[in-house]
Amino acid sequence: MENLVDLVLHPIRMRVVMALAGREMTVQQIAEALGDVPLATLYRHLKRLSEAGVLEVASERRVRGTLEKTYRLGSQGAFIDEKVFNAMSREEHLRYFTTFAATLLDDFSRYVNNAKSINFAADGVGYQKFPLELSDEELAEVAKGINAAIIPHMQNQPTNGRKRRIFATVIMPDMAGNSQPGGHVQDNQE
Repeated sequence: MENLVDLVLHPIRMRVVMALAGREMTVQQIAEALGDVPLATLYRHLKRLSEAGVLEVASERRVRGTLEKTYRLGSQGAFIDEKVFNAMSREEHLRYFTTFAATLLDDFSRYVNNAKSINFAADGVGYQKFPLELSDEELAEVAKGINAAIIPHMQNQPTNGRKRRIFATVIMPDMAGNSQPGGHVQDNQE
């Protein structure tokens, strides 16, 4: 079987995982959330995710003679552990990051092109890059703060007044800045 990273980072399977994050859904509910994915295609991807343990059946019930399954993320989830992440090659990281970025672009395109009305401010839409001068210890502190702010809300259930939102982060060195101690940019000219 293909590795977990390749399996999950397929664009449709990534959308399924995102739809199920923090909740349980029937196939019909998933199909409604991923309205542009044909049902036969959705079933094929649900099967692959289930066989790999990314998804599990939370419950089953008979509906008009058919067995209706309700899915949730499996106990292992769809997260890449640190050991696997660190063992990936440069080429794998580039491929996986490209897929990650493409899924963000796809999410944003569907929002912009399919929303009946768009109010970026009211919807809380934003995208920014923040260049920060951080030591390794300060970076760990920032990451810890972000996790502390987000993790308590990851299990929120849908209710009136709540809108499902995507929060994505990317942290990487700024190779264009050539930052040096003291915040000065290195000048390689003599």
